[in-house]
Amino acid sequence: QVQLVESGGGLVQAGGSLGLSCVASGITFSISDMGWYRQAPGKQRELVAAVSSGGSTNYADSVKGRFTISRDNARSTVYLQMNILRPEDTAVYYCNAVLRSGLGHIFNYWGQGTQVTVSS
Repeated sequence: QVQLVESGGGLVQAGGSLGLSCVASGITFSISDMGWYRQAPGKQRELVAAVSSGGSTNYADSVKGRFTISRDNARSTVYLQMNILRPEDTAVYYCNAVLRSGLGHIFNYWGQGTQVTVSS
């Protein structure tokens, strides 16, 4: 059974920092592409940052220069360090894992989400 367990959310003032962690189990973490998404009330879920199995990263324009995604394959954990937080970063943050089989199948997994609230 695949599980993605996020932690680290909370309340922070604008300009502050938070770090999120996501521990994966039940998947071969090292070959999985990992990402963080977020969903604010009334809005669609959007990609925040992603890191491929090979270590390549990409970020939403709105977080470039402020957020950093990283992974530790030995701990099956992906991190999101969020600095210079803004009220518009307030959302539920979800961990995502994508595993591509050799036959071309794509398996997509989600965590339960963790709330990040940035006060102005």
